[in-house]
Amino acid sequence: MIAALAAALLAAQGPAPAQAVPGLTPRVADAPDYRDDAAWLCLPGRADPCSRILPTTQLTPGGYGATSQDAPNPQAKVDCFYVYPTVSRDPGMNSDMSPGLEEQGAGWVQMGRLASVCRTFAPIYRQITATALGKVLAGGVNPASNFALAYGDVLAAWRDFLAHRSQGRPFILVGHSQGSIHLERLIQDEIDGKPIAKQMVSAVLLGWPVEVPVGKTVGGTFKHVPLCTRGGETGCVLTWMTFRAESPPPDPSFLGRAKTPGTTAGCTNPAALGSDRPAKLDSYWFTLPRGGGEPVAWSSEGPAPTLFLHSQDLVTGQCAHSGTAGYLAVGVNAVAGAKWTSRIPGDVVIMGQVNKGWGMHLADMGIAQGDLVRVLAAQAAAITAAATPATHSAARPRPSPRR
Repeated sequence: MIAALAAALLAAQGPAPAQAVPGLTPRVADAPDYRDDAAWLCLPGRADPCSRILPTTQLTPGGYGATSQDAPNPQAKVDCFYVYPTVSRDPGMNSDMSPGLEEQGAGWVQMGRLASVCRTFAPIYRQITATALGKVLAGGVNPASNFALAYGDVLAAWRDFLAHRSQGRPFILVGHSQGSIHLERLIQDEIDGKPIAKQMVSAVLLGWPVEVPVGKTVGGTFKHVPLCTRGGETGCVLTWMTFRAESPPPDPSFLGRAKTPGTTAGCTNPAALGSDRPAKLDSYWFTLPRGGGEPVAWSSEGPAPTLFLHSQDLVTGQCAHSGTAGYLAVGVNAVAGAKWTSRIPGDVVIMGQVNKGWGMHLADMGIAQGDLVRVLAAQAAAITAAATPATHSAARPRPSPRR
């Protein structure tokens, strides 16, 4: 069933723009009117999920530390165009245009912290629902036309963003899971090899494979857009799929592997760009259980005092490659006498069982979010200073604990 779902999603993702497949033409004419602010989950300058304060407590080996009220930066000099993952619990194959708590929560958890780097534009779109994925898993349902509807909405929102909202500012594309599927096709259709690519700070495409030829950084999913390999490089892709180091992607696997022969799934560890060496990850954790997983005892001191926790040394991650497999392999760092958890969340539970083919899909965005923010900030500084990728680099400083 997982293989069938993967095949359906790959078909729905669409071919290269030069090809035409019946039923996969994006239905832009049927899209909502994105001139209407009500069609957007997040926009700059208003109170919405992406602008909410993030109450965050430090998680250290000695227990809970200082608490901060992290907030977006309304003066950011670049924009983010964010497409949220599959979260809708609407009963149909496609969601409606009324965002529930699940869409709002995704915007808050995934984009609230990245909004310290960019002004956030997040369209509401009629995505393939969690209900639809369940039907596909059960067999007999092909979601290609439903993906075409969803992508048509994303494409229409993108064109409205460029025509009426961005004012020519540099932009970052941010997606996870289904959001990354749509953004991959958007880059193929609208950006790759076109003049507008010069405005792209980077594309953050998590939770879905960006394919590259083995040993290369470009030439698979995208013809001209490479994987990011150094700090301050712009016009490139940041991508990973998270798996526990002791549980790599099985073969076959829904995530963590490329599907095209001769390619591998790209992996760009934001804590060690351009390297497969292990590095401690700067992580942010949403402390409420998700995806059917069990609650985590974050510290022996008791329940987490805030909805978000920040750890800088709890997890080590490194990009791992083996044939078609490419993934961010993570493990918990054992510290003698530590009060923090030895177990981190992120698994996908299907019918009461952890599905190893999904890896730690629910942790993709948070597992290295602090590192990602710093990489994006360096990229934004480089592009706004009119620096070129070949001449600009940035170090990765370790932040001081918040007070």
